[in-house]
Amino acid sequence: MSSVEKAGAGPETVPPRRFGLPQRVSSKIGGDSRHAALLRYLGVRLLMIPLTAWILVTLVFFLMRVIGDPISAAMGGRMTQEQIEIRKEAAGLNRPILSQYWEYLSNLLRLDFGHSQDNREISEVITTYGAATLELVFWSLLVAFAVGVPLGRWAATHRDSTSDAVLRIFAILAYAAPVFFVGLLLKLVFAIQLGWLPVAGRASTNVELRLQHVSPKTNIMVIDAILYGNNDYLIDVLKHAVLPAIALGLLTAGVFLRLVRINLIQTLRSDYVDAARARGLSSRVVTGRHAFRNAMIPIVTVMGMYIAMMIGGAVLTETTFEWKGLGFQLAEYLKARDFIAVQGIVAFIAVAIAVMSFIVDAIVALIDPRVRF
Repeated sequence: MSSVEKAGAGPETVPPRRFGLPQRVSSKIGGDSRHAALLRYLGVRLLMIPLTAWILVTLVFFLMRVIGDPISAAMGGRMTQEQIEIRKEAAGLNRPILSQYWEYLSNLLRLDFGHSQDNREISEVITTYGAATLELVFWSLLVAFAVGVPLGRWAATHRDSTSDAVLRIFAILAYAAPVFFVGLLLKLVFAIQLGWLPVAGRASTNVELRLQHVSPKTNIMVIDAILYGNNDYLIDVLKHAVLPAIALGLLTAGVFLRLVRINLIQTLRSDYVDAARARGLSSRVVTGRHAFRNAMIPIVTVMGMYIAMMIGGAVLTETTFEWKGLGFQLAEYLKARDFIAVQGIVAFIAVAIAVMSFIVDAIVALIDPRVRF
């Protein structure tokens, strides 16, 4: 017997050679690949922002030109044809449409959204009234989450019960009911009959006048009231926000309710949830710690789409409650047939929706790694 065999180092005792990289190196490479996949996914989504905005802005531009030139649409019947032609020449509307289109795109790159018929910059209108719409959408989202998510969780954990059926009917009605109809009902009940809340506006007249002098002015009434330092003004502003926020928030609350219910029911059937139950965890812990978090991922996914829907619904909500935001001003420009102003506001909303879509995609990619593989 050889000395190697005597030492117990024969072929049968030599540990098999392991091929590949060490565990620490392989885990580092895996982490780098995941990081690269995330950057690649976000890079593609980032490149889609200008593409999406360009498509939407182009559609708005040419659709507005289908109805004729904006000067004739706004001033027809109030000016002579010669005066209209002079205005068209000054605005450059007599040039070829492609020339107008390239100039419009170059102005948008400089954040110049044009001028209204009263010679007011659309960028100024967006800055002034966009803050009001942002405030309304924020309050509406709070209502949507406060109503839709807990009720959806309750419906999923009490599946096929009477309360589940009632909540499903409520979700359908909340989503299907026109926002202006819900707003009128809320005004009739809580403002006129009960007298608990104001009928319309963002604040009382005296409060709104006082808040015009706050510095720095944000055009967001709640922040301006806090900066002013008067609690009565803050309460007045909050009261005015209740009914518009409920009217617009219920539209999205119905969608959230159904999404949470369906996804939570599917998650509760998963193997890891059964394993958690087998370990003796209570139903509250299983639902809250294990199932509910994963069921919330689709909510974040569709949030951007329904924020865009809220911006569209804000036109009707702001008109119903005389909430002087971007939607209210857009309706005023439509009634005045000021299509240059309408075009500028719609173009801004299109860009805002594209940016919001990217932000939501980024949040979803950070929460759920599966979307980038």
